[in-house]
Amino acid sequence: MKKILFIATRNPYSGKFSGDVIGSLKIIKFLKKKYNVTTVCLGVKKLKKKNILIFRKPNFFLKILSVIFSILKMKPLQFGLFYSKKMHNYIINNAKNYDLLFFYHIRSSQYFPENYKGKSVIEMGDLYSHNYFQTFCNLSIFNPFKYIYLLESFFIRRIENDIFKKFDKIILFSMYEIKKISKVFRKKVFKVNLSVGFVRKKFLFTKKNNKILFIGNLNYLPNLLAVRDFVKNILPPLLKRIPNINFYVIGNIGKFDKFLLSRHRNTTFLGQQRNITRYIKNSFFGLANLKIATGIQGKVLTYMSYGLPVICSKKVSSNFKDNVINYSNNIDLITKIINLKKNKKLSNKFSKKSLKFARKHDENKIGSKYLKIVNFNKKLS
Repeated sequence: MKKILFIATRNPYSGKFSGDVIGSLKIIKFLKKKYNVTTVCLGVKKLKKKNILIFRKPNFFLKILSVIFSILKMKPLQFGLFYSKKMHNYIINNAKNYDLLFFYHIRSSQYFPENYKGKSVIEMGDLYSHNYFQTFCNLSIFNPFKYIYLLESFFIRRIENDIFKKFDKIILFSMYEIKKISKVFRKKVFKVNLSVGFVRKKFLFTKKNNKILFIGNLNYLPNLLAVRDFVKNILPPLLKRIPNINFYVIGNIGKFDKFLLSRHRNTTFLGQQRNITRYIKNSFFGLANLKIATGIQGKVLTYMSYGLPVICSKKVSSNFKDNVINYSNNIDLITKIINLKKNKKLSNKFSKKSLKFARKHDENKIGSKYLKIVNFNKKLS
């Protein structure tokens, strides 16, 4: 049986409702159906499970030191934030015992052992250099993070180019992203859709529905900016029209950001949740109002898997076509929220579209693609 070493910078077994945690665990489960898989990752606790090695995440001071070294080496800052010398040494010393190395996320590529003779696959998901440059463009010139994101976009671009040369196969989620890549490397790049573990209708239209749901890690700046924009610019005029509207946010959030944003009326921050099913009740749509976005947003697929109608910014909706509602500006967004709240026919129409789209992304269908990608003896259809 082929042996695979799966390399991640976050613990796939942590149980967190986070896109990269959920995504990595799904891939591991797919690969285990046919291959012998060992997982190495960063985390905080050890698991008494076979073939799982968790290396302790670096403390604050080690992170700062690693980030400084990353800058001096002209490498992404996130490399420093997710670097473990012990994990690096383990991979270098043991990679030869595996037929294939599977790297999850671009920051895991720093652990690639240069003398490795086997096959290599990396799931990049999106081209983050474009994402960071978008962030740079959307931040104020007085915000110091603006220039950090510009620097990071340059560093990430260099790493992406290196990955296209070095890895045998690269996985991306969006054809739009793939078209940005040089034709020289496109034969190595494979499109794999994000998947959903289940599809079950939980949405039921009723005039009592009063919750707007946003799912996303608010430690990720594009999500934070989207939520901040909504509670400051959209929610106040919306409450004048529909006073009982409530905005619920699920995902990690820093204490300071939570303190500032929680002061806004009818806004609730639920933090990290393992199961979001109960929060679907009385929600009348899922929101993805990101101004900074690349690839396919996992939050949209999550909403759809419950049959929730979805309202997206045009940047997000480009990958979902007419299966979601998009808007042109703030006034248009408010108008479409009110229409969706009051119009049963419209809500049910987009609930059906959500379910239909989500079923096409069933994880078992998507999983078979991963099995083909790691099998270098077969051609992908």
